[in-house]
Amino acid sequence: MASNNQNPRVLSGMRPTGQLHLGNYHGALKNWVDLQYQYECYFFVADWHALTTGYEDTSRIGAHVWEMVIDWLGAGLNPGACTLFIQSRVPEHAELHLLLSMMTPLGWLERVPTYKDQQEQLREKDLATYGFLGYPLLQSADILLYQPKFVPVGEDQVAHVEITREVARRFNHLYGREPEFEAKVERAIKQMGSKQGALYRSLRKAYQEQGDGESLKQAQALVDSHHHLVLADRERLIGYLDGAGRVILPEPEVLLTATPKVPGLDGRKMSKSYGNTIGLREDPDEVTQKLKTMQTDPARARRTDPGDPAKCPVFDLHRIYSSAETQTWAAQGCRSAGIGCLECKKPVIDAVVTEIRGIRDRAREYEENPELVRGIISEGCEKARDVARETLDEVRSAMGLEYR
Repeated sequence: MASNNQNPRVLSGMRPTGQLHLGNYHGALKNWVDLQYQYECYFFVADWHALTTGYEDTSRIGAHVWEMVIDWLGAGLNPGACTLFIQSRVPEHAELHLLLSMMTPLGWLERVPTYKDQQEQLREKDLATYGFLGYPLLQSADILLYQPKFVPVGEDQVAHVEITREVARRFNHLYGREPEFEAKVERAIKQMGSKQGALYRSLRKAYQEQGDGESLKQAQALVDSHHHLVLADRERLIGYLDGAGRVILPEPEVLLTATPKVPGLDGRKMSKSYGNTIGLREDPDEVTQKLKTMQTDPARARRTDPGDPAKCPVFDLHRIYSSAETQTWAAQGCRSAGIGCLECKKPVIDAVVTEIRGIRDRAREYEENPELVRGIISEGCEKARDVARETLDEVRSAMGLEYR
């Protein structure tokens, strides 16, 4: 199922934890706002994922979903430019997760780097559940259901996309073989025309005999450009390039995005669990007061003490919000004790307050009109479900689960 949009498809999701903070914004949401005008974007509320670690108390999950969606809209996500939906409103996520679980080796899930790390970090919770072990596979189902070209992630999340690629590869290996596959490929090549068909064959030969990765990319692009071919034929031609069968679930690629370090008010990573956050819709006066008291380099106990910008959390905010010129001024003033910490913070405070005021203003329309928000999500869920159904039809057919 290829996208009808000329732009490649991108998919990403976020767990609903209530109103978002600057760490969430710079870690993912700001990237989404930029991506929505470059790609065909699908962004979803991962409410089932919230249950993997928070299954014991679900009393706030509904409120958290709508609070987060309003933050998305306030931050600049445009429902006219991207598709916003809720995971649990598209039950095909659960079905694909179930079907993939039948063929995914247990060891693949146990070796995901975050599995034992999170168990260690969340020792107060009982995480000896299949939901927690299987969340990377649910994540794989989330991704593969929409067959995106790219999944935007930071470097620390690349492993999650890699297991998705492995799952897709295994699925295609098991179920991508069909009767008379090569005869169907030959018919598809003829439909490309003699000149384009010959180019396809030469690129395939260069890749298979010489391992020329560039030839593989060119051949894939060539197939994608033939919009008159039916989807099944395009998938067969892509699979034939590397000697496999038909590609039913294409392997997504990683789209590395900027994930700047966003310190909390106490210098640790900004996190609700630490109580050190600045909310995206927080009152500007409260934001100003919080930043004025934000921790700086401990060495600057007095105004006259020199400091080290590398040890100052405020300077991490300068890296996000300040120009190179302002960063140089702040760094030199800190090292020489030429400026005080409050003076150093002022450009950051002004920039953060300006950004948050803009988000608050945009969000106000949605806060005052919850039905507008629900309408946006309802429309997004319908659109997402149309895409998801197409993938499930292909998957069921490949697995022999289509009974006629």
